[in-house]
Amino acid sequence: MIYSVTKEDIKIGISACLIGQKVRFDSSNKPSRFCIDELGEHVEYESFCPEVAIGLPIPRPTIRLIKKDDLITVARPDGSGDVTEALHAYGKKVAEMTKHLSGYVFCAKSPSCGMERVKVYSPEGNSLTSEGIGAFAKEIMEGNPLLPCEENGRLNDMHIRENFVARIYAYKHWQNISATGLTKHKLTTFHSHYKYTVMSHNLVAYKKLGQLLADVDLPLAEKASQYISGLMEALKIPATRKNHVNTLTHIQGYFSKHLVAAQRKELCEQIDGYRLGLLPLIAPLTLINHYLMQYPKDYLKGQSYLSPYPEALRLRYAY
Repeated sequence: MIYSVTKEDIKIGISACLIGQKVRFDSSNKPSRFCIDELGEHVEYESFCPEVAIGLPIPRPTIRLIKKDDLITVARPDGSGDVTEALHAYGKKVAEMTKHLSGYVFCAKSPSCGMERVKVYSPEGNSLTSEGIGAFAKEIMEGNPLLPCEENGRLNDMHIRENFVARIYAYKHWQNISATGLTKHKLTTFHSHYKYTVMSHNLVAYKKLGQLLADVDLPLAEKASQYISGLMEALKIPATRKNHVNTLTHIQGYFSKHLVAAQRKELCEQIDGYRLGLLPLIAPLTLINHYLMQYPKDYLKGQSYLSPYPEALRLRYAY
């Protein structure tokens, strides 16, 4: 890790049912094994069930998103028990009181907590689309646009899971340096830590962020705001195999003067094996980190790309 954080340092918001609380409409839960058994070893959760928080009982009648004309409400299937305003108000309250969070995991498909693809119905009960957003989740995301957010179902995809965790740790790093007072030097140093990370996600963003920091006429506060917005948007873009290979090749160049022919060949083979899908990303990274111990490079040691989160999460072993 390029900076030291403990489990207690990182606070993650989460739908209460995902960590085993029996708060769903039918008194059940939807425990996420990844959140509880794996990520939960490295972060602390702050759980929320907006439906219970606004006074709905357990068990309770189901609610859904209902669209009439251009208005979407949250109510029972027959249109009674409208809780739209209550959910939005509670969402705004939580969004304001959780600025310290470094990430949020929502319960998928929920009319209150669904991050995306929530079913929307007509007043007559017909399914219209699956493009809704939970009323509570909408306020959390709009109130904290930089906050890394995901849903429990999507976290079953290893690429999405790895991307989400990497964004959590990057955002926490930003929160830490912001809390101590940003300076031009801190901003430049922070960017240097994430250069190869951004390169692996999006080359256009990589160039734009560099140009932004080079703008001497832009006030620091505005530059910092634009920078972190650009970084977090860039990190949402999935890193591709092609971009990873490009990044690994750039890093490989730091060792060209130190490695003998057999070592250079081995590293090339590891990178090419990953390019062809024969090896996971962890294979060339392990070799690079090995050479970094033998031939220390301060610039590379500070790269989040080489160690973006606790190794125990084993997130780069699957692809």
